[in-house]
Amino acid sequence: MRREIQPSGVERFFDEDEIIVSKTDTNGLITYANDVFIRVSGWSEAELIGAPHSIIRHPDMPRCVFKLLWDTIGAGSEIFAYVVNMAKNGDHYWVLAHVTPTFGPDGRITGYHSNRRTPRREAVREIEPIYRTLLAEEAKHAGKLDQVEASTQAPAERARERQHEVR
Repeated sequence: MRREIQPSGVERFFDEDEIIVSKTDTNGLITYANDVFIRVSGWSEAELIGAPHSIIRHPDMPRCVFKLLWDTIGAGSEIFAYVVNMAKNGDHYWVLAHVTPTFGPDGRITGYHSNRRTPRREAVREIEPIYRTLLAEEAKHAGKLDQVEASTQAPAERARERQHEVR
């Protein structure tokens, strides 16, 4: 079902005073979706609950950003990230996501909680070319793991190259 959706190129928005909220289990399966998430994503609550959170993944999101996100929350820390998501009809919407692990009484991670707000447009304009660069690096590689590795290493390699140029 999800793989058939193609980006429409149409951006949708939600109000600055609204917060998109979702919760997942430790495998990334959605256990809660608030009404704003349901409305903006275009998916029904029944379609979202039990679905992988990647149901809203937009192909313009670099894989390495999600690796960083999952590595961070899996280690028990919170993370903020600019993310472009895709609605059920192919429209996209930008968010500033704050993702945190949820801990059980024994201190173990039992799931994840994500609050998403409307990002500043200036921030989106700054992050888009960075994400395009990461995606271009990923496109040079066939396997998903190779794509993640390449796009994770690319910023460090570019920084080293620039250091040599300055000297």
